Amino acid sequence: MRDINSLNKVILIGRLGGKPDTRYLPQKNRAVAHFTLATNERILNTETRESTDRTEWHRIVVWGKLAEFCEKYLAQGKQVLVEGRLRTRKWQDRNGADRVTTEVEAYNIILLGKREEAQAAAAEEFPAQETPRTEDAFPAGEDEGGEDDIPF
Repeated sequence: MRDINSLNKVILIGRLGGKPDTRYLPQKNRAVAHFTLATNERILNTETRESTDRTEWHRIVVWGKLAEFCEKYLAQGKQVLVEGRLRTRKWQDRNGADRVTTEVEAYNIILLGKREEAQAAAAEEFPAQETPRTEDAFPAGEDEGGEDDIPF
């Protein structure tokens, strides 16, 4: 049963710590990518009037077509917006010790930064398609419909 009074949503804007590590699961040949994202916050000491920056590192995991997109277009230092949900998983390390990891499972990634870079990536991913001609939309011999077909 889903609790309608709960929400698991994360929105981060930051820079990649490195190129995503992309692998393919052998069972379904499904892509999975892992990378780290750094977010910064400026903390002001009111007594000394000095500010310091604090960097927080986030583990990001991406699945499927979005993981393939990450592999192709993301690089170290690239600024992105990541939307996702928190996931905690348990696993055992090589020594048999139980470990717990919390990561962001991303379902949307938006390239930020220089406009030229984002436009080039989008144009390569989604090339412009020709608008179909009327003859293509309604091949010869098929009824294009008319006023008599209007249901009201």
